[in-house]
Amino acid sequence: MAAAKIWLMQIRFPFLVLAPISVLVGVSVAVYEGVDLNALYLALAFIGALLAHIAVNVLNEYFDYQSGVDFKTVRTPFSGGSGVLVEGLLNPRSVYILGLACIAAIIAIGGYFFYVHGAAIIPLGLVGIVTIYSYTTYITRSPLLCAMAPGLGFGPLMVLGTYFALTGTYSLAAGLASIVPFFLVSNLLLLNQFPDVDADASADRRHLPIVIGRKGSSDVYALLLVAAYVALVISVVAEVLPYMALFGLLTLPLGLMAVRGARKYCDEIENLIPVMGRNVLLTLLLPLLMAIGIIIS
Repeated sequence: MAAAKIWLMQIRFPFLVLAPISVLVGVSVAVYEGVDLNALYLALAFIGALLAHIAVNVLNEYFDYQSGVDFKTVRTPFSGGSGVLVEGLLNPRSVYILGLACIAAIIAIGGYFFYVHGAAIIPLGLVGIVTIYSYTTYITRSPLLCAMAPGLGFGPLMVLGTYFALTGTYSLAAGLASIVPFFLVSNLLLLNQFPDVDADASADRRHLPIVIGRKGSSDVYALLLVAAYVALVISVVAEVLPYMALFGLLTLPLGLMAVRGARKYCDEIENLIPVMGRNVLLTLLLPLLMAIGIIIS
C-alpha cells in the first residue's frame, strides 16, 4: 500500500482528471454529430489520453530531477513537482522507464487506430510523442513553444485524437471545440511557472515568466483566458457548436477572479497559490460545462 501511494504521488494522480475532460470534449462533438459510440474505441482513446498525461508528468519530473531544478524549486500544491525523487522515495530510472512504457503503450494504441481508420492519425501521433518526450528538455527553452505545447497536447491533440478514434475522420466542430482547452491548459502551465522562475532560469529554460517577467506574463494570462471565451462564443455564433455549449460561460465570474488575482499577486507567491487553485478549477470546469452543453443539445 505504501509503494502504491508513492507511485500515485509520482504520477500526480489528483491532476489526471484533466485528460478525461479533454476526452469528453471530443466525445461530446461526436455525440452532437450523431456518431454511434464504439465502446472499445472510446476505452482506448481514454486510456491513451491518460497514459499521455502520466508520461508527461513522470518524464517532466525525471528530467527536472536530473537537471537539479527540483532541488531548487519552491514546491506548491500546483507546481514544483511531487518531491518523490528529491526525497529518494523512488529510483529515478524506474520513473524514466514508466514514462517510456507509457509512450510505448500510446504508440500501440495509435497503431491500432492506424489499422482501423488509416494513416490520418499519424500527424497527431508524431506531434504528440515528440511533445511528450521533448517538453522538459527542449521545448522549455523556447518561450513560444513552451507557451503553446501544453495547450496543444490537451487541446487539439487530445480532443481531435479522441474524435478521430471514434469517427475515423476530423471535423471543424471538433477543431473549434479543441481551441478552448488549448488556451486554458496553456494558461494553466503559464501560471504554474510563476513560482519556478529562479529555479528554471538556472537550468537555461526560457519560458514567458523568465523572458518577460511575471507581470508581463500575467497580462498574457488575461489575454489567453479572454481568447478561450471568445473562441467558444465565435464557435456558437458561427453555428458550428450548439448554443448550449455556452454553458461554459457560467465560469466567467471564476475567470474574472483568476485574472484579478494573477495580476495582483504575480510577485507574491504565497498569495498567488489560491489563485493557482482557482485557475485549476477554471481549467477543468469551462471545458466540462461546454462538453455537457454540447451533449445535451
